[in-house]
Amino acid sequence: MAQIKSQLNQKPEVFKLKICSRIFIIYMAEIDVPPFFLCPISLEIMKDPVTISTGITYDREGIEKWLFFGKTKTCPVTKQPLIDSNNLTPNHTLRRLVQAWCTINASHGVERIPTPKSPINKSQIQKLIRDASLSPQSQTQCLGRLKSIASESETNKRCMEASGAVEFLASVVISNIVSSSSNNQDDDADGRFDLKNGAGDEALSILYNLHLSEAGLKILLGFKCGEFIDSLTRVMQRGIYDSRAYAVLLLKSISEVANQVYIANLKNELFMELVQVLKDQISPKASKATLQALIQLSPWGRNRIKAVEAGAVPVLVELLLDSKERKPCEMMLVLLEMLCQCAEGRAELLSHCASLAMVSKKILRVSTIANDRALRILLSISRFSATPNVVQEMLQLGVVAKLCLVLQVDCGNKAKEKAREILKLHAHAWRNSPCKPSNLLVSYP
Repeated sequence: MAQIKSQLNQKPEVFKLKICSRIFIIYMAEIDVPPFFLCPISLEIMKDPVTISTGITYDREGIEKWLFFGKTKTCPVTKQPLIDSNNLTPNHTLRRLVQAWCTINASHGVERIPTPKSPINKSQIQKLIRDASLSPQSQTQCLGRLKSIASESETNKRCMEASGAVEFLASVVISNIVSSSSNNQDDDADGRFDLKNGAGDEALSILYNLHLSEAGLKILLGFKCGEFIDSLTRVMQRGIYDSRAYAVLLLKSISEVANQVYIANLKNELFMELVQVLKDQISPKASKATLQALIQLSPWGRNRIKAVEAGAVPVLVELLLDSKERKPCEMMLVLLEMLCQCAEGRAELLSHCASLAMVSKKILRVSTIANDRALRILLSISRFSATPNVVQEMLQLGVVAKLCLVLQVDCGNKAKEKAREILKLHAHAWRNSPCKPSNLLVSYP
């Protein structure tokens, strides 16, 4: 106690919070919470209890996350499939019991749970959208209201999606892109544009935060014969930084539900803007989404070549030189390996003076996945692009020494097989070289 008082005198504002937190925990430990007040998912007191078709009651937030973000539409307790996962019936009786219990135990530090707002309905959303066409001010008010509604619950988001909000928001983005592009005086000094006083930016933000279902993403994919995808490209090209991030995050989600034929016919400009977003590093989240999008898009049609022509290879090499985090490094090596499956990609890689050394450096330093992809890159180079100069460069840069080291350490049989294959491909050029460390000769195949 004396120690606490001493620390309280030194930092009163911090320790008051800590003491209050401890007291609250002590009080809660003394209270016997009725088990049927607890949500089966979160095991916390339910703030907004709802009953699903199986008769089990959950807290709305918990069951919404389970149903809307899970892969299966089943009851968490009974495991029974749900015919109508959107049918969440408010359990008003249980909510009133919880509120009454909170009131009774207020002296123990338990706060009364407020009565939750009723979920929005389709007619309200549709009226908002109709009213938005009356004037620019009405559109701004509508966007603000939609943003507020979406933030309240997952149920509201699904209701908005089912009420035509996706189409409305996509139209706002498209129309404001056109308007901003035709009005040069809206351009900022750095060439960026604000989507017509922020209306397009706001619509793009709402679309992303709706966390659209597969059906909603497919609406965006085919909206007005691909105009929305073209608009995302323009936003990535000249939009403000937040909007560029939202655009690439949406594009990543859309690419996950697009069919192969559509993906194979994407425009070169889209890849150019994705690579530029990756180069600009506007945020870690946007960079991760860009890598994921490029990984999803690259296998189809001529997309590998489009990404290479957009300058993806040197950008990836430069980013890998400074990358220290495991996941981004893995993703960059995965994408680089995919691009090296075409001759253009290998040529771009070899044209960068640091590429072979960088790829070799990542082996045994990041993860098993990174080992595999880096060795695949080197194997592809060794098989298809190994000119005499390249072979000597691999020796001088320590690539051969690293491959010999892979054979000595415990890094998995698959990695050893790839390293051995690379070494065998050019054994005649590397076997007697003085550049190869003598301690690694025993591992040379």
